[in-house]
Amino acid sequence: MAENFDDFNNKLPELKLDSKQAQGFLSFFKTLPNDPRAVRVFDRRDYYTAHGENATFIAKTYYHTTTVMRQLGSGSNSLSSVSVSRNMFETVARDLLLERTDHTLELYEGSGSNWRLVKSGTPGNIGSFEDVLFANSEMQDSPVVVALSLNFRENGCTIGLGFVDLTKRVLGMAEFLDDSHFTNVESALVALGCKECLLPLDSGKSVENRMLCDVLTKCGVMLTEKKKSEFKTRDLVQDLGRLVKGPIEPVRDLVSGFEFAPGALGALLSYAELLADESNYENYTLRKYNLDSYMRLDSAAMRALNIMESKTDANKNFSLFGLMNRTCTAGMGKRLLHIWLKQPLVDVKEINSRLDVVQAFVADTVLRQDLRQHLKRISDIERLIHNLKKRRAGLQHIVKLYQSSIRLPFIKSALERYDGQFSSMMRSRYLEPLELWTNDEHLNKFIGLVEVSVDLDQLENREYMISPSYDSTLANLKEQQESLENQIHNLHRKTADDLDLPIDKALKLDKGTQFGHVFRITKKEEPKIRKKLNTQFIVLETRKDGVKFTNTKLKKLGDQYQQILEEYKSCQKTLVDKVVQTATTFSEVFESIAEIISELDVLLSFADLASSCPTPYTRPDITPSDEGDIILEGCRHPCVEAQDWVNFIPNDCKLVRGKTWFQIITGPNMGGKSTFIRQVGVNILMAQVGCFVPCDKASISVRDCIFARVGAGDCQLRGVSTFMQEMLETASILKGATDKSLVIIDELGRGTSTYDGFGLAWAICEHIVEVIKAPTLFATHFHELTALALENDSNELQKQIVGVANYHVSAHIDSSTRKLTMLYKVEPGACDQSFGIHVAEFANFPESVVTLAREKAAELEDFSPSATSLTDTTQEVGSKRKRVFEPDDMSQGAARARQFLEAFVALPLETMDKTQALQEVKKLTDTLEKDAENCHWLQKLL
Repeated sequence: MAENFDDFNNKLPELKLDSKQAQGFLSFFKTLPNDPRAVRVFDRRDYYTAHGENATFIAKTYYHTTTVMRQLGSGSNSLSSVSVSRNMFETVARDLLLERTDHTLELYEGSGSNWRLVKSGTPGNIGSFEDVLFANSEMQDSPVVVALSLNFRENGCTIGLGFVDLTKRVLGMAEFLDDSHFTNVESALVALGCKECLLPLDSGKSVENRMLCDVLTKCGVMLTEKKKSEFKTRDLVQDLGRLVKGPIEPVRDLVSGFEFAPGALGALLSYAELLADESNYENYTLRKYNLDSYMRLDSAAMRALNIMESKTDANKNFSLFGLMNRTCTAGMGKRLLHIWLKQPLVDVKEINSRLDVVQAFVADTVLRQDLRQHLKRISDIERLIHNLKKRRAGLQHIVKLYQSSIRLPFIKSALERYDGQFSSMMRSRYLEPLELWTNDEHLNKFIGLVEVSVDLDQLENREYMISPSYDSTLANLKEQQESLENQIHNLHRKTADDLDLPIDKALKLDKGTQFGHVFRITKKEEPKIRKKLNTQFIVLETRKDGVKFTNTKLKKLGDQYQQILEEYKSCQKTLVDKVVQTATTFSEVFESIAEIISELDVLLSFADLASSCPTPYTRPDITPSDEGDIILEGCRHPCVEAQDWVNFIPNDCKLVRGKTWFQIITGPNMGGKSTFIRQVGVNILMAQVGCFVPCDKASISVRDCIFARVGAGDCQLRGVSTFMQEMLETASILKGATDKSLVIIDELGRGTSTYDGFGLAWAICEHIVEVIKAPTLFATHFHELTALALENDSNELQKQIVGVANYHVSAHIDSSTRKLTMLYKVEPGACDQSFGIHVAEFANFPESVVTLAREKAAELEDFSPSATSLTDTTQEVGSKRKRVFEPDDMSQGAARARQFLEAFVALPLETMDKTQALQEVKKLTDTLEKDAENCHWLQKLL
């Protein structure tokens, strides 16, 4: 380990500053304003440096040791410093701007005491660092910056939301009412993929806004506070008119339809400095964002359903994104899949359109394989166009667009050959738009431009050059260049003959040196021609690699060649700028093509997943949210079944209105309850994204939202305990869920005392059943809750309308060995045991601890260790903790007990002797005991 660290230390760039430079830098560094979030890096050409607290942060976070730190200056004025290589700077930049949300990045250039800020970036605004971030990797996601304007009123809070996607050049506005938990804001942040949020200064001090800050933290969004004066609408329409494509009237109409959102959008324009960059003009689109256009997901649901990748994932199939991402294009497909998973559809027609395409690809293996083969050769068109518009593109970007363009006819041909069930839909959705955008007026014109202007023969040498035939001046310079090259080559040959040295082997011709064109011989050959060398040539340099020399003819020709080369480069640069500018006019064509190609890529990915799994996926039947039920037969969890070590046991889930719309699921720990309820949520989400689902048969009533309260995670850094986090998430469900949502709750109320927890769980269930009426899967160890289903059989109309049903995950205990076997099947009926002690035995608890646990359990809840099978659904419900009895059982028992007491009081004890009195009392108690055989409440009383 020590040796490895020494090697690592040797690779660390050396901090090389003389005392004058160091003093100048120290005086500059002291003038920088204090910003705890900013990580400031200084470019020293060959390497970078960071100083002060930033140096400590980089040393600990990225080098994992403070031994890499050095001191700049001496004494009390010394400054902690760390040097950073170019590769390490890329690592730091990627982590700060793409992974974390607690820092900004600033890059300075200069020397001595003269330094200036040249680049600054935040997690939401990464534009200036794109060349560093994506030099060696694809752009996975497109970050969005949001601004919020909050207006509290008696009936709640009206939110004005503005957002900007700086990569795709999209501006948007939304306005909506929200509750005190900001559930709608959270859904919007998740759906938009927000990385940074602007709020008015001091807004975080009120109780309400502290709740909003918690929402931002949960969603991994950086908070940036700006002055309230920046949230202004003055001149907004004129500013948008300069940025947005097309006439100004639609812009004015859209802005006038909002009260608070324009102020938020105004703050974003100022923050992102969009008007300062002329390349933004007439390149943005403005749209209204509607929360109801997509299924809403909050951060808890995203985590519970494992939708996005996490650093803790053991493999890519741990997350839904990792499993479904089989895209072929360079980045475009991945980014669209990211968006689709955060914005599942609610429109039945559009969901079925996507499913039609997937079905076409699943049915036609040849079409699927052909298209995937061609898509692999498509570059990231969106990023290339982004660079073109930003004026950061060169000839290399144009060539990549050209190489992608010439693949499109193959994609068209593959689609034309398809004559299956959905051929007319495929033609209208993909073929016709592709034919429009690739005709002679659009893409073919671009292909012609490139083939005329670019020297495609040089691409084999990885040289991107303008073709000499494209411009007469360039052609003339090329001729002169070639003529001079021939003259230099002839001179080289003549000199070799004069010196009697073999050409190239002994007498070499070097070009591009500090001396221009020179002859070079080895030191071994030098003595043979020393006399001629000293009289006929000018010796320029003698080094280990040989002797460099020239003569007047070579120097003259070399100078002429260098001059022509500079003129050629200058002419070529002008022509490259002209070609790039012309190519930029095709942006709209390429953007439309990129949209088609990336959609094809994602739907092909879905089809590849559906058909390549050992157990194929099936197409779900989709019905509107107010019709139909949720029926998943042979349902599986896609991520769990994809693990190598899993032999997945499928289960049915039938959420039927009026019968099993609210399901209480009980059963032992590790029995599969959590997996079951999660897989239902995952299957519904996959269906509404437009993907086939891992079921034998599926029928899904569209859901407008998935709420999940699964697992317990402490948030002590925010001062929130496990139980408080649980209650906050549940409060979001109670306030945000509707009868069109899906609710998934796992182990609610276990973070407090038994009775408090049970009381809360019961009340929450009652509220969902009677008020919200959403289809719900409620996994619990409070077996007393199963009495809700028994109440459902009573005359209470509300509960009958919703339909409460009990289910359990089955397990079996061997009567002789007491070994617990999980069967992982979900079956109707309740379970009255958790088998926690058996699970403790699985974990190899000491035998004495297990024995004591059994004794205590027996004392507390009439616990019997006899052999039990959960598949026997006739067992009594509710034997744990304080018993909860059926209302009829209690009322009958209480009435019979009252009769007993009244009969006892009526006995004429004063006229009886002791023997007679005991006989009469025994008759009464015997009758009571006989009646108690059919009444659990009376048994408990006796």
